[in-house]
Amino acid sequence: MKTNKFIPYFFILPSIIAMLLLVFIPLFIGIGYSFTNINQNNSTKIEYKIPYEENGEIKFKIEEKPTNLKFVGLENYKKTLSNPSFWQVFKQTIIWTFTNVLFHFLIGLGLALLINKPIKYRGIYRIFLLIPWALPTYIAAFSWRWLFNADYGFFNQLLIRLNIEPISWLSHPQWSMFAVIVTNIWLGFPFMMVTLLGGLQNIPEELYEAATVDGANRWQKFINVTMPLLMPVALTTTLLGAIWTFNMFNIIYLITQDNPHTDILATFSFKEFFVKGEYALASTYAVIILIILSIFSFFYLKILRKSENI
Repeated sequence: MKTNKFIPYFFILPSIIAMLLLVFIPLFIGIGYSFTNINQNNSTKIEYKIPYEENGEIKFKIEEKPTNLKFVGLENYKKTLSNPSFWQVFKQTIIWTFTNVLFHFLIGLGLALLINKPIKYRGIYRIFLLIPWALPTYIAAFSWRWLFNADYGFFNQLLIRLNIEPISWLSHPQWSMFAVIVTNIWLGFPFMMVTLLGGLQNIPEELYEAATVDGANRWQKFINVTMPLLMPVALTTTLLGAIWTFNMFNIIYLITQDNPHTDILATFSFKEFFVKGEYALASTYAVIILIILSIFSFFYLKILRKSENI
């Protein structure tokens, strides 16, 4: 039976349309904004009602203020890259991303190794360890915000009982970043644990038996069998984790909100757009984020391909 070669494209057409409307068109609009001077004041025409008197009556005439939108080239990028605040936020973004992904991986790998063993009630342990991942983000964020509350939070109450001075977790220059990192580590390690557990379960048991015959101890099995075979899964998972964490807006904004000491590029861009109304600068930040993540992903994928060919 002969089939029409256009039928497959017909079935994927809704997905293509959705991607165009939700991803690519907004993406190119945002890139275009970064080369203009668009902001809250000049993005649309503003109408003014000017009162005047005619035959003893007060009337109104409407005048329009033009948008005054101009192409400025790379001016926004020069302004952004020469701004010390940008580099401070960039530094905070690197600290935020590296620390979270590192602990996500270490905790996730440790737990995956534990629950991969044939221990009693293993299924129950897995369910409990998945709770942070299953919770809606805003519920988890508000719960941790309460735990870090300066006046009646759990952690400060514990410090008081230990005769230690309470800490303003959510406003302190250093401890505020610690607070949001701890929260995100708690939320993110189950994803790493599940993916690494899947990788561990795909390693043939015969390799461990052969290593035992050769006299290898547990550490040697881990270094020479587990990690090489787990590396492709681990690298892919950490790449996804790094991209998600780099753009993790909701945890920081829900917990510390306007605290500049916890700003990362994603939250900084949000404030520029929705708080200050600087649409062009916010779009510039977004494009810079895209460039950074694209370069990082390119080199990371090269490393991943090398690990798969070993």
